[in-house]
Amino acid sequence: MADSPRLLNRRSFLVTSGLAVGTVAAAGAAPGLAGSAQAAPRPPGRRSGPLPSDPFTLGVASGDPDHAGFVLWTRLAPRPLAEDGLGGMPAAAVPVRWEVSSDERFKRVERRGTATARPESGHSVHVELDGLRPGRDYWYRFRAGDHLSPVGRARTAPRPDSFGPALAMGFVSCSQFEHGHFTAYRRLAEENPDLILHLGDYQYEYKKGAYTIPGGNVRDHEGPETVTLGGYRLRHAQYKTDPDLQAAHLAAPWAVVFDDHEVENNWAGWVPEAGSDTPDPAAFRARRAAAFQAYYENMPLRRRSIPNGPDIQVYRRLRWGKLANFHMLDTRQFRDDQACGDGNKVCPEANDPKRTITGAEQEKWLIDGFRRSEARWDVIGQQVFFAQRDSDAGPLKKTSQDAWDGYVASRGRITKGWMDAGVRNPVVLTGDVHAHWASDLKADYDDPTSKTVGAELVCSSVTSGGDGADSDPATQPYLKINPHLRFYNNQRGYVLTRIDRHEMKADFKTLSTVRSPGATASTKATFVIEDRVPGLEQTYLRPYNTPRSAMRPDRDLLQETIDNETRRP
Repeated sequence: MADSPRLLNRRSFLVTSGLAVGTVAAAGAAPGLAGSAQAAPRPPGRRSGPLPSDPFTLGVASGDPDHAGFVLWTRLAPRPLAEDGLGGMPAAAVPVRWEVSSDERFKRVERRGTATARPESGHSVHVELDGLRPGRDYWYRFRAGDHLSPVGRARTAPRPDSFGPALAMGFVSCSQFEHGHFTAYRRLAEENPDLILHLGDYQYEYKKGAYTIPGGNVRDHEGPETVTLGGYRLRHAQYKTDPDLQAAHLAAPWAVVFDDHEVENNWAGWVPEAGSDTPDPAAFRARRAAAFQAYYENMPLRRRSIPNGPDIQVYRRLRWGKLANFHMLDTRQFRDDQACGDGNKVCPEANDPKRTITGAEQEKWLIDGFRRSEARWDVIGQQVFFAQRDSDAGPLKKTSQDAWDGYVASRGRITKGWMDAGVRNPVVLTGDVHAHWASDLKADYDDPTSKTVGAELVCSSVTSGGDGADSDPATQPYLKINPHLRFYNNQRGYVLTRIDRHEMKADFKTLSTVRSPGATASTKATFVIEDRVPGLEQTYLRPYNTPRSAMRPDRDLLQETIDNETRRP
């Protein structure tokens, strides 16, 4: 099917304009922001002020859309890899002008204003817009001194009383800079999404070479393991300089939540990882505060998410008209420590009814949201595997204590919450595990004949773990042990969904490699969730590429999966 004019124009704009940093026509631009998206020429004798070079090296972004607006973001950093994490900026506030237009050439500017980039906020800018029209595309840009930013696209949600057109939503997770090129982000940008969810591990905390993959890492981290505010700022800046990541931010508004690596591997509440660089409670509180401050400074979040020391509010609800509620969760900050020493193991403590992965307040907020929901789809955007995954084919139950399997009662209460509330179509979206999965959600996972009460879609990593390998679901031992698990693939990629009143269609996209840039994305499998029909219907599965004679034994595959998810580099 040919692209519609709107999609074709948007794709052409994003892909052919060099990350949309091409020339913006002066004839239709607003006063003061016309001209090239590179530094505008200065009249003879005019001083450049505190920004002699391009401060928009980290790109621009939008996020958390509603029917009346969204957040605009940028962070000034003329020297993004400065060791102090300050991006080469002076210790002074800098005015930043912004514009929002209803056309990509800025002939119809709808809103404009000035924000202040302050040193105490890492010279980041967050502009919360209201009063825009629902269900519309908008384009935005910034100017600081003589420098004009790239142009990004955002979109408002439909009116609260309207379904609006079908929603193209993609979701991603786990982008380890050292493990490969961020091609998945660019391919996702080229899909013309209306909304992108990032479900955690946007950046990794490790020092250079601490987390290696077979064949060696593709590129290196700058700086030591992130512990201080300067260190986290530098790490975020290094990731943000990646052109493929910038392309995905330019393409659509994002809704983000963090997992563990934005702070430290497998942290839980106030408990650092075993062997942490910050084992002392006071030191870990300071580390959390630094990580959250840098996270807010580098994400298109609303002011409700401004950190308060070691605390940050990121669980929230986004409403896409009558079509969908997105319940974005925080499964790190309020959880009990992982049971039985963490890892993948037999652990009776996982069934303790007092254990929680969300905390009591967030759990109540989520279940109250289910009760009040009038949406066609209730989508839970969260970080770690929700369905049961038993890796023992015998009578014992051996599960990951870092996932919802380590908090069985918590999972049960939330599942019962959406069942009791009569949620029409519950769908859980997940990241973390560096592989594609699809699952039916069951009322009782120990009884394969029990009622199917929802579906879970799990995206692979952008790069984490390296290339991985094409995988035949028919031979995956997890799927044999757990009949509610329907699909598995161990290549890198993303998931693209199309949501309308009748169904949610999910395409599992994979890349052949992340060791070199430019790989194409292909659809490995497609699943459909029909309105009022819980569970998954598989409609497409691309043939497996590797001959059976080259396959490893099931047990080796299972152990490799467990090791990849639980190892501490």
